[in-house]
Amino acid sequence: MVSLKRLVCASVAMLATSIVARAEDGFPFGTEMTLEALPQAGSKRIPNIEIGDHGEVVLELWCKGGKGQFSVAGNTVIFVPGQIQDRSCPAARAQADDDLVAALSSVETWKRQGDVLTLIGPKPLRFRTTGN
Repeated sequence: MVSLKRLVCASVAMLATSIVARAEDGFPFGTEMTLEALPQAGSKRIPNIEIGDHGEVVLELWCKGGKGQFSVAGNTVIFVPGQIQDRSCPAARAQADDDLVAALSSVETWKRQGDVLTLIGPKPLRFRTTGN
């Protein structure tokens, strides 16, 4: 009887571990992430995205900000930008922001390894979970 109990406990533990592992590698809904990039000259700011539970996105770029939406099916992802606020940005930062929004809009697939999300398209983008 003891061996059956151990077998059941071990099976439950393995199942729970595999579910947690898959959840950690799933698309990071409900997460804030920072782009793996250097700040622009004259600024300490690095772009970040806050992904809501339903794929809604709040963007804080090098200078501009805005909203968008991720749609995810399996490993396929589509990003649709919403209105982007022009905040009287210097030309170089405004161009970098526009380039980043264009790169987000052209992603096709994604992969996640731990706290790193890679959006794959013509220009791969790597984001890292912000905070703890």
